[in-house]
Amino acid sequence: MARLSKDDVLRLAHLARIELSEEEVSEFLIELNEVLAYVQQLQSSDTEGIRETNQVNALTNVMRDDQLIDYGYPPSELLKNLPAVLDDQIQVKRMVE
Repeated sequence: MARLSKDDVLRLAHLARIELSEEEVSEFLIELNEVLAYVQQLQSSDTEGIRETNQVNALTNVMRDDQLIDYGYPPSELLKNLPAVLDDQIQVKRMVE
Protein backbone atom coordinates (compact mmCIF):
# COMPACT_ATOMS: atom_id res chain seq x y z
CA MET A 1 0.00 0.00 0.00
CA ALA A 2 1.22 3.47 -0.85
CA ARG A 3 1.88 5.65 2.16
CA LEU A 4 2.37 9.38 2.15
CA SER A 5 5.49 10.93 3.59
CA LYS A 6 5.88 14.25 5.36
CA ASP A 7 7.21 15.70 2.09
CA ASP A 8 4.07 14.51 0.29
CA VAL A 9 1.86 16.34 2.79
CA LEU A 10 3.97 19.49 2.47
CA ARG A 11 3.69 19.27 -1.33
CA LEU A 12 -0.11 18.87 -1.12
CA ALA A 13 -0.29 21.86 1.22
CA HIS A 14 1.80 23.89 -1.22
CA LEU A 15 -0.49 22.93 -4.12
CA ALA A 16 -3.54 23.85 -2.04
CA ARG A 17 -1.82 27.11 -1.09
CA ILE A 18 -2.23 26.54 2.64
CA GLU A 19 0.34 26.87 5.37
CA LEU A 20 0.59 24.07 7.91
CA SER A 21 2.33 23.99 11.25
CA GLU A 22 4.50 20.99 12.15
CA GLU A 23 1.65 19.70 14.33
CA GLU A 24 -0.84 20.01 11.46
CA VAL A 25 1.54 18.23 9.08
CA SER A 26 1.73 15.33 11.54
CA GLU A 27 -2.07 15.24 11.92
CA PHE A 28 -2.69 15.35 8.17
CA LEU A 29 -0.05 12.70 7.57
CA ILE A 30 -1.94 10.29 9.82
CA GLU A 31 -5.39 11.24 8.48
CA LEU A 32 -4.43 11.09 4.80
CA ASN A 33 -2.76 7.71 5.24
CA GLU A 34 -5.95 6.44 6.92
CA VAL A 35 -7.98 7.71 3.96
CA LEU A 36 -5.64 5.97 1.52
CA ALA A 37 -5.91 2.73 3.52
CA TYR A 38 -9.71 2.96 3.37
CA VAL A 39 -9.64 3.60 -0.39
CA GLN A 40 -7.44 0.55 -0.85
CA GLN A 41 -9.89 -1.48 1.23
CA LEU A 42 -12.72 -0.29 -1.01
CA GLN A 43 -10.73 -1.13 -4.14
CA SER A 44 -10.26 -4.69 -2.97
CA SER A 45 -14.03 -5.19 -2.55
CA ASP A 46 -15.65 -7.64 -4.96
CA THR A 47 -18.10 -5.66 -7.08
CA GLU A 48 -18.70 -8.32 -9.71
CA GLY A 49 -22.35 -8.37 -10.72
CA ILE A 50 -23.23 -5.15 -8.89
CA ARG A 51 -24.97 -2.62 -11.08
CA GLU A 52 -23.43 0.85 -11.23
CA THR A 53 -25.47 3.59 -9.63
CA ASN A 54 -25.09 7.25 -8.86
CA GLN A 55 -27.93 7.42 -6.37
CA VAL A 56 -29.44 4.93 -3.93
CA ASN A 57 -32.63 6.57 -2.70
CA ALA A 58 -34.67 6.35 -5.96
CA LEU A 59 -35.28 10.09 -6.26
CA THR A 60 -35.86 11.44 -9.74
CA ASN A 61 -35.61 14.92 -11.17
CA VAL A 62 -38.90 16.69 -11.64
CA MET A 63 -38.77 18.68 -14.83
CA ARG A 64 -41.27 21.09 -16.31
CA ASP A 65 -41.36 23.10 -19.48
CA ASP A 66 -40.39 26.74 -19.21
CA GLN A 67 -43.38 29.00 -19.59
CA LEU A 68 -43.24 32.64 -20.58
CA ILE A 69 -45.52 34.74 -18.39
CA ASP A 70 -46.42 38.23 -19.58
CA TYR A 71 -46.98 40.50 -16.59
CA GLY A 72 -47.85 43.44 -18.81
CA TYR A 73 -44.65 45.45 -18.35
CA PRO A 74 -42.05 45.81 -21.09
CA PRO A 75 -38.47 45.15 -19.94
CA SER A 76 -37.46 48.73 -20.69
CA GLU A 77 -40.00 49.99 -18.12
CA LEU A 78 -38.72 47.59 -15.46
CA LEU A 79 -35.09 48.53 -16.10
CA LYS A 80 -35.90 52.17 -15.30
CA ASN A 81 -36.29 51.20 -11.63
CA LEU A 82 -32.74 49.90 -11.28
CA PRO A 83 -29.73 51.87 -10.04
CA ALA A 84 -27.44 50.64 -12.86
CA VAL A 85 -28.17 49.26 -16.34
CA LEU A 86 -25.68 48.35 -19.07
CA ASP A 87 -26.77 47.20 -22.55
CA ASP A 88 -30.33 46.45 -21.37
CA GLN A 89 -28.94 44.23 -18.59
CA ILE A 90 -28.95 44.68 -14.83
CA GLN A 91 -25.48 45.92 -13.89
CA VAL A 92 -24.10 44.63 -10.58
CA LYS A 93 -20.78 44.87 -8.80
CA ARG A 94 -18.24 42.18 -9.58
CA MET A 95 -18.80 39.21 -7.25
CA VAL A 96 -15.77 37.02 -8.11
CA GLU A 97 -12.19 38.07 -7.50
